[in-house]
Parts: sequence; C-alpha cells; structure tokens
Amino acid sequence: MTDETLLSARKLSLSYGMLPALVDVDVDLWPGEMLAVVGESGSGKTTLLNVLSGRLAPDAGAVWYRDPDGHLHDVHAMPAPALRTLHRSDWGFVHQDPRQNLRMNVTAGGNVGERLMAQGARHYGSIREQAIDWLTQVEIDAGRIDDMPRTFSGGMLQRLQIARTLVTHPRLVFMDEPTGSLDVSVQARLLDLIRSLVTRLNIAVVLVTHDIGVARLLAHRIIVMQRGRVVETGLTDQVLDDPQHPYTQLLVSSVLHA
Repeated sequence: MTDETLLSARKLSLSYGMLPALVDVDVDLWPGEMLAVVGESGSGKTTLLNVLSGRLAPDAGAVWYRDPDGHLHDVHAMPAPALRTLHRSDWGFVHQDPRQNLRMNVTAGGNVGERLMAQGARHYGSIREQAIDWLTQVEIDAGRIDDMPRTFSGGMLQRLQIARTLVTHPRLVFMDEPTGSLDVSVQARLLDLIRSLVTRLNIAVVLVTHDIGVARLLAHRIIVMQRGRVVETGLTDQVLDDPQHPYTQLLVSSVLHA
C-alpha cells in the first residue's frame, strides 16, 4: 500500500462451500477516484464490495484503510463499534434498493438529519438547515422536507438516500447498482447527479454495476470480474475501447449489439 492509497486489498479469497466467490483479488483505490467493478451476475462483484466495506469477512487476505491522519487500519480486525463509527463518518453506502438505507417511518429531513446526529450534531435549526440544503442539492423540493419517504417515487428515494449518505461528507462511498432498479430516463438524470456531487466533493467511490455504460460514464478505472477473479483492470476508456481478455471483449460486444 503506497502512502497515497485510501483503500487497499490483497489476496482476497472467499468461498461459499465449494463455490469460489473471490479468488486472490487485489484492489487499490486513491482519494477522489471512482473505481467500477463490472461483471455478470455471479461474477463476485457484490461479494467484493461487501468484503471491502467490512460487511463480509474473507477466508483469506486483508483490506487496509488509511484514515485522514494517515494511519492504516486493518478493516476486518477493527472492533465492531469502530467499524460502525467508520460507516457513519468517513464511509457511506448506497444500496440498489434505497429502502435498505432509509427509515420509511421518518421524514425526508429526519433521514438526512439522523446521520448528522450520529456524528454528534445537536442543534435542531442547523440540522434542519443542512437537510434542506442537501435535499435541494439532490433535486428534491425543500418543501417536502417533512414528507414521508413512502410518498416518494423510486428516483426520489434514491436521491434521498444519496443526500443521507453524503451529508457528512464521507471520504469513501460504496455503491451497489445505484441506478439498477430505475427507468432509463430516471437513470440518466441520477447518474449526472452522482457524477457532479462526487466530483465536487472529491469523494472516492467503489461502484458495482453490471452496466458497462454506467461504468464508462462514471468511473476513472475499472475492474472486470469473472467467477470471482479479476480478469482485466485499467483505465476505463482504455479497457472498454481495447479489451484484452476474451470475457471483457464479450461484455463490450454484448453492449454494442444490444
């Protein structure tokens, strides 16, 4: 792990019974970089995301995170309370289904404010002000701050989840198919929003997607996975314009002929 790397993983392996989910996977992520992990269903990309984020322990290998003070932390050796604190502060997680991250019986403003309160914010006026600001940033009418999420469309729920995740300015966000369940027209708008926010806030992102187009639009670098192995990695345009591995060639050609 170099002095600049934000997150680094070496020789990650994990099996479900006889089925290998990860095989000797190495990953490096730098501050402000968006890394896409692509592959078909069952390729191991979501398993990799869960291992990198400490939600799932590998059978072998290690994940290291460099905190703002430059100290290295073995993610899977961290006590559970410390890992939970990390997920509420330096890290964030955006799920494909926003209901996994939102509290549906709490107002939109309350959902955003809760993450601030988890970091110690207590001034009601300031919390509400920041919630209004973030609803506006994700293109939700500030007048809906006291509305319940169940009254929101799918696209609005995903934008609310993003506001809740980014309000504390995390350094690293894990995204699992953030536009996978949305209509194409809604997807395009949300992708533009994600790209602009991530760039402006200089957030590092590990993005799992089965959609090559999403990876091309958002990611600086790309990892291609097949049956738990990384078969190709490099700069996104380089890999997608001139794929070297037959599996990557197949993925790219399937998009071109879709």
